[in-house]
Amino acid sequence: MLTTTQSSIFQLTEEQLAVQAAARDFAQSELWAGVIERDEHQKFPAEQIKKMGELGFMGMMVSPEYGGGGMDTVSYVLAMEEISKVDASCSVIMSVNNSLVCWGLEKYGTEEQKRKYLPGLTSGAIIGAFALSEPEAGSDATSQRTTAEDKGDYYLLNGTKNWITNGTTASVYLVIAQTNPELKHRGINVLIVEKGMDGFQTGPKENKLGIRGSDTCSLMFNDVKVPKENRIGEDGFGFKFAMQVLAGGRIGIASQALGIASGAYELSLKYAKERKAFGVPISQHQAIQFKLADMATNIDAARLLCLQAAYDKDMHQDYAKSGAMAKLFASKVAMDTAVEAVQIHGGYGFVKEYHVERLMRDAKITQIYEGTSEIQKIVISREILK
Repeated sequence: MLTTTQSSIFQLTEEQLAVQAAARDFAQSELWAGVIERDEHQKFPAEQIKKMGELGFMGMMVSPEYGGGGMDTVSYVLAMEEISKVDASCSVIMSVNNSLVCWGLEKYGTEEQKRKYLPGLTSGAIIGAFALSEPEAGSDATSQRTTAEDKGDYYLLNGTKNWITNGTTASVYLVIAQTNPELKHRGINVLIVEKGMDGFQTGPKENKLGIRGSDTCSLMFNDVKVPKENRIGEDGFGFKFAMQVLAGGRIGIASQALGIASGAYELSLKYAKERKAFGVPISQHQAIQFKLADMATNIDAARLLCLQAAYDKDMHQDYAKSGAMAKLFASKVAMDTAVEAVQIHGGYGFVKEYHVERLMRDAKITQIYEGTSEIQKIVISREILK
């Protein structure tokens, strides 16, 4: 079973420690046992997500007025790390629901929109999805081919979205679409689309390398009538909305990467103390000690970056740079640590039973979604050159 760690610089409150402990207990008691089977069969963790909703993990930062936990971003980072140590598929579902959908709705939605959607999203009764990426526009949010034609009291939505997390299981979708192409990014809107609207279809689940328990698919819109009251913000607000929620989303993904790295490290540490070679535990061999030292150092550094970004957000400071730094560094640490974890386990690391091969596969996606490493460097350089 995995253990917990905390920063020696960030002094966590009793409430934050309680959230961390609750997330750790849930991950180890409810997620650990079936995680290999869910990964093997691409089984969506419906029962686990329902319990996460009941425990308050699906709407952690939402005001209690709308059914949320009213927690800070630091608590969210702590919970994300603990759950990601065990099951990154569950944590990415949690991340999208919290960072992108719930936060975007509460921050920018109308009072009617908040009361209509947030209670279900925070309780886990329904799940949300964020639809930005397209076949021709992944990280380039300005090149939207999906259109939302203004028809007076409704928008006529047409187009395709790719790589949508929670695509087949969500009930509420925040869809980014172009209304006024001549205005470029100032002509983009964000619309709330509900499952079951005429003309809206989801594609088959993608057969992915990692995070196989979460469902990812394409969305197809064919003359979908979306009422005007389902638009978030003023006309043309969609691009700004996307940039704002993605900035917060990076903190969630950085925390997921941190958790994957922590899980791989803790499994490696335990294995190194138990596995013997040449008559002694392999932890007594300097080659293994050096690997563990590098892992521990990089993970602590990644954790501090994640906590800094969360603190900046909680203090209402600009977190564009700190969030991008956390995502850039933590995702690399996740990949490097998981690869070394497999190496420490040797042949056992190559089989599913020991978990680290799954963590290695899961780690890779943290370098891709919410923007590649190159995108994060663009964000960071833009901020430091201001």
